[in-house]
Amino acid sequence: MNENPADLAPELCVLLAAVLGLVCGLFLPRRRQWRVAVICAAGLVAGLAVAGVAATRPDLTAFGAFRVDAVTHVTRIAVLGSALLVVALAAGRMRDHPRESEHYTLVLLSALGAIALGASSDLLVLVAAYLLASLPAYALAGFGKDAPGTEAALKYYLMGALLGVLMLGGVTVLSGVGRGTAYGTLRAGLADAPQAAVAAGVVALLAGLLFKAGALPGHFWVPDVAEGAPPAVAAFVTTVPKIGAFAALYRIGADALPPDAAGWPALVAVIAAATMTLGNLAAFGQDNVRRLLAYSTVSQAGYLLVPVAMAGRTDLARPALLFYVAAYAVTNVGAFAVVLAARRDDLAGYTGLLRGSPLVGLALVVCLLGFVGTPPTAVFVGKVLMFGAALDGGYLWLAVVAAVNSVASVFYYLRWIVPLLGRPDGPLLLGRGASAVAVAAAALSVALGAGSGIALAAP
Repeated sequence: MNENPADLAPELCVLLAAVLGLVCGLFLPRRRQWRVAVICAAGLVAGLAVAGVAATRPDLTAFGAFRVDAVTHVTRIAVLGSALLVVALAAGRMRDHPRESEHYTLVLLSALGAIALGASSDLLVLVAAYLLASLPAYALAGFGKDAPGTEAALKYYLMGALLGVLMLGGVTVLSGVGRGTAYGTLRAGLADAPQAAVAAGVVALLAGLLFKAGALPGHFWVPDVAEGAPPAVAAFVTTVPKIGAFAALYRIGADALPPDAAGWPALVAVIAAATMTLGNLAAFGQDNVRRLLAYSTVSQAGYLLVPVAMAGRTDLARPALLFYVAAYAVTNVGAFAVVLAARRDDLAGYTGLLRGSPLVGLALVVCLLGFVGTPPTAVFVGKVLMFGAALDGGYLWLAVVAAVNSVASVFYYLRWIVPLLGRPDGPLLLGRGASAVAVAAAALSVALGAGSGIALAAP
C-alpha cells in the first residue's frame, strides 16, 4: 500500500477547485460569479496535466483502495476533459444566474465521483463514489426549476435511490460470502462461496452500476433527463457518470470476481445485446433530437458492455473498453454542443445547417456518423476493437448482434443528417461558445481516430 497523497493529485486538483469555487461564490456579487467558472476550469486543466504525468508512472494502489493504472488514467482524462467541455458549454447559459457558482461546483463534484468510481478497488469506496457521482447530478438535472427539469430530476433520483439500495444489498452479500470488500480478497473468497449467494450479490451490484451506465434495466431516466434538463447538464449526465460506471464494471469483472463467477460473461452479454437493441428501436421514431441522442446513448451503452462482458476472457477487452469510452465521451459532448448552439430540439429546426454554418453542420455530421462507427472517427476504432474482443472471447453471436444494430442505427442518424442538406428558411443564429466546443469535439474525434495507432501502442 502506498499512502502518498500525491498519487491522488488529479483528484485533489478537482476537489480544491470545487471548494474554492464554492467559497468564492459566497462572497462574489452575481455579475462576477463568472470567476468561479474560471477557477473550476483551471482546476480541471491542472487535473488533466497532472493526470497526463501520472500516466507515465508505474501502476500502484493508493491507500489500499484506489487503483492507479491504465483504467484510472483513461478514466481521469476522459472525465476531466468532458467536464471541461461541459463547463465551457454552460458558461454562456449560466452567466449572471443566481446560482452560477453552485452549478460549476456540482459539475466538479460529480466528475470527482465518476473518477473515484472507475478507480475503486474496494466495494466500500465504490459505494461512496457512487453517491458522490449521483447526488450532485440529481441537483443538476433539476437546476432550471421548471416543470420538465423537476420531473426529470425526480425520476432520476427515485430510480437512482431504488437501484442504489439494491446495489448496497449486493455489496453486503458479496462482502459477507467473500469475507472482505477489497477486490483481491473477494476474488479469492468468492471462489469457494455458495454460487447462489454470489449470483444474487452480483445481480444486485449490477443494478446500481447499470443505472449509472444508462443501460438496461436502469435506462428509463436517460430520455427524460436528456430532454428536461438544461442541454449542458444533459451532455454531462449522459457522458461523465457513464465513464466511471463502465470502468467500475470492468474492474469488477476482471479483478473482483473469479473466472465465470455467477455466469458474468453470459449475463453481461445478454444485457449488452438487449440494451443496444432497445436503444436503437426506441430511437427510430424520435423527432426530438435530445430524446434521439438519449436513446443513442443507451444503444452506445450496449456496445460498451461488450468488452465488459469479455473482461478476463481476452486481452482485447481492456483496450477496447478504454478507447471506446474515450471516443464516446468526446462524440457525445460534441453532439449535445450542436444542440445547445442551435437552441432547437426538433429535427426540422436543423434544416440547412450545413449551408448556413458549414463548420457546425460538419461537426454534427462527424459526431452522428461517428456514433455509427464510420471511419476515420474514434468510435470506428472503438467498435473494431469491441468486435475483436467479442470474437476473441468466443461470443460470435454477440458480435453479430452488435453489427446488426450498428447497421440499423444508420436509419435514425440519417433522419437527422438529411435535413442538414436542405435550404435554411432564414438566418441561423448559433451560440458561439457551444459552436466552438462542437467543432473542437468533432476535430478531436477525428484526430483520435486517425491517431489510434499511437494511442493503442502506448503501454
